[in-house]
Amino acid sequence: MAKQGSAVRGASLLIALQISSRAVTFVANQLLLRFLTAQLLGVSAQLEVYYLSILFFARESLRVAIQRQETPSTTKNASTVTATSTATTTATSDKDSNQESIAANARDAQSVVNIAYLALVLGLGAAIGLGWAYLRYVDAAAAATPYLGVSLRIYAIASVVELLSEPAFVILQYRLRFGPRAAAESLATFLRCLATLGSASWAWRENVDLGVLPFALGQLAYSLGLLAVYAWYGTRLASSEGFSLFPRQSVRSVHEKRGAGQDANYVLGFFFKPTLRLASSLTAQSFVKHILTQGDTFLVSILSDPKSQGVYALANNYGSLVARLVFQPVEESSRNYFSKLLSSSSSSARGVPDRTAVAKARSDLQALLKFYVLLSIVVVTLGPYGAPLLVQIVAGTRWSASGAGAVLARYCLYIPLLALNGVAEAFVSSVATESEVHRQSLWMGAFSLAFGVAGFVSLRVLDLGAAGLVYANGINMLCRIVWSSTFISRFFKKNGAALSWSDMLPNNSALVVLTIAAVWTSLANAGVGVGDVSPHEFQDLITVATRAVPFVLILAYNEREYLLGCYRSVRGRG
Repeated sequence: MAKQGSAVRGASLLIALQISSRAVTFVANQLLLRFLTAQLLGVSAQLEVYYLSILFFARESLRVAIQRQETPSTTKNASTVTATSTATTTATSDKDSNQESIAANARDAQSVVNIAYLALVLGLGAAIGLGWAYLRYVDAAAAATPYLGVSLRIYAIASVVELLSEPAFVILQYRLRFGPRAAAESLATFLRCLATLGSASWAWRENVDLGVLPFALGQLAYSLGLLAVYAWYGTRLASSEGFSLFPRQSVRSVHEKRGAGQDANYVLGFFFKPTLRLASSLTAQSFVKHILTQGDTFLVSILSDPKSQGVYALANNYGSLVARLVFQPVEESSRNYFSKLLSSSSSSARGVPDRTAVAKARSDLQALLKFYVLLSIVVVTLGPYGAPLLVQIVAGTRWSASGAGAVLARYCLYIPLLALNGVAEAFVSSVATESEVHRQSLWMGAFSLAFGVAGFVSLRVLDLGAAGLVYANGINMLCRIVWSSTFISRFFKKNGAALSWSDMLPNNSALVVLTIAAVWTSLANAGVGVGDVSPHEFQDLITVATRAVPFVLILAYNEREYLLGCYRSVRGRG
C-alpha cells in the first residue's frame, strides 16, 4: 500500500510538473513562432532528435535495469543476520543487524550510482558518432542554416552536461524522491525559455540571423539547470546515507569482509552483475524502440524538405502535448511501481511474484488502462474538431494554412494508441525476463521495418505528406499494442490471475457510441469541419466547447463509480 501511495503521489507530482513546465514552454514557443520560419523549426526538430538520441542510447536501458534492480544484499543480509543471532547475544545481534542494514542500503545506492556513470561513457560515444553522421548526411537546405555546426556542437555539450547529472537523478528516483525532479525540471525549463527567447529576441531586434543557435543555447541552459539542482539534492542524500556520488567500489558488509575472495556479484567491485546483464539485454531493444519512437522524424527528414518537416514538427508538438503532460509521467511511475511490486514480493528463490502481488498488479493495471480508454474517447471525439482551431488561434492562420491543422486533426486519432502502448510497454519492461526482452526486440525490429515501408508508401507513393506519416505511425503502434497485450495476458494467466480486457471498456458502450455520433452530427450541422482553416475560428471553437461540456458530463456520470474509486485511491482511502 505504501508503494502504491508513493507511485500515485509520484505520478501526480510528475503530472503537475509536466503541466507547469509545458505551460511555460508552450508560451515561449508561441512567442518564437511569431518570428520563426517553418524551415528553422524543421532543422531545430532534427537537432532535438540528435540530442534525444544521445540521451536515449546512453541511459534508457540503464534506467530500466536500475528500476528493476533487486537489492543486491537483501538475501545475503537475511542469512548473515540469522547466523549472527545464533552465535552471539541478542544485543550484539541487534547491533550487527542494524549495521548490516545501513551497510546494505549504502552498498545498493553505490551500485546504482556506479552503473549510472556508464551512461556518460556511452553518451560521449553517441554524441561523436551521431554528430559525425548528421553533418555528413544532412541535406543541402538544412546545411545552409546559419550556425548549424556550432549549434550541433552545443547540443552535444548539453547532452554530456545532462548525463553528468544522471548518477544523482537515478539514485533519487531509486529512493522514490520525486520532489528534486520537480525542482530541477522547473528551474531548467525556465532557464531554457529565458535563454532561447532572450537570444532570439536580441537577434530579431539587431536584425542578425542566428539560425537555430537560440535553441542550442536554450538546451545548454536547461542541462546546466538540471545538473545544478540534482547535484545539490544528490549530495545531501549521499551524505545522509553514507555513499558517494562518484564511482567507488561498493562497501562490503562486516560479515562479507570476514570471507576470502572478491564478491562474485560485482564486476571489479563496482557494477552489480544482474543489473549490468539486464541493461545489456535491453540495449538492443532500446535502440529499436528509439527508432520506432523517433522514426517519424527520421522519415520526414529523409523523404521531405525542411519546410514540410517544420509543419509536421508543429503538429507533432501540439498533438503529443497530452502524451507529454499526462501519459509520460504515468508511464514512468507505473513502470517503477510495477517493477518494485512484482520483484520485491517474490515467493520463491526463482523470483516468482506471489499471487497477492499479481492480483494487485492486475487490478491497478486494469484501472489505469480504463482511465486511458476514457480519456482517449474524449480526445478522439473532440480533438479533430477543436485542436486545429486552437492552432489557428495560437500559431496564426499562416501555420494553419500550411497544413498543420489537418495533420493535427489526424494526430488526435493516433494519441489513444500512443497512450495505450506506453503503459502496456511500461508493464512489459517491468516483468519481462531477458529471453522475453530479446523476443520483444525481434518483434519490434519487424514492426520498425513495416513502419519504414508504410512511411515510404505514404510519403513517396501516395504522396499523403505528414498526414500519411501519422497513419504509418498508427499502424506501427497498433502492432506494438497487440504484442504487448498478448504478453500481458500470458503473464497474468501464467501467474493465476487472468486479465479481462472487457473490464476496461466503458460502461453502457452502446450509449457512449450513440453520444459520440450525436456530437459529430451536431458539429457537422453547425458547419465545423475537421482540420479546415476556419474564417471564424473563435465562433467555431465555442461551438465545439458547447458540445464538449455535456458530452464529458454524460461520460463522467456513466463512469461515476469508477471515477469515485480512482479519487479515493489518489486520496489514500482506496
